[in-house]
Amino acid sequence: MADEIAAEMSTGEHAEAEARRNAYARVPFTRMMGVERAYSEGGRARLLIEARPELQNAIGAVHGGVILTMLDVVMASAAVSLVDFTKTAVTLNLNTSFLRPGLGRIVADGIALETNDGVISCSAEARDASGELVASALGSFRYLPLPSSEN
Repeated sequence: MADEIAAEMSTGEHAEAEARRNAYARVPFTRMMGVERAYSEGGRARLLIEARPELQNAIGAVHGGVILTMLDVVMASAAVSLVDFTKTAVTLNLNTSFLRPGLGRIVADGIALETNDGVISCSAEARDASGELVASALGSFRYLPLPSSEN
């Protein structure tokens, strides 16, 4: 009986952890954009988006605002992966350099660099379908508690 209770608790805890990890999928803005998360674990994250007409700018490249959003979200995703998604991370500062137009599928990779007094520094890069570096970013994020409906 005790083994059954322990198994149920670990299953329940596992389900809670999985729900926290998948909270990202419930964000309406990134869903609307069609952003997919490849992974987010151990202070690293990867997001992908397929280019489509509604995301393009006047020259047919993926709009800079889309790429900026991906860089922001991939860094925050890397940050929260360090705390097993038990907190959220909000952007304090975001510095981005755009290097060339992003054509086709965009892949954004983020890395958590350093944590100091609840603020975490991260970096990210976005590459296009040909593997060319489109943009890079540095950001700082503050950990906050999850909303009560997420706890």
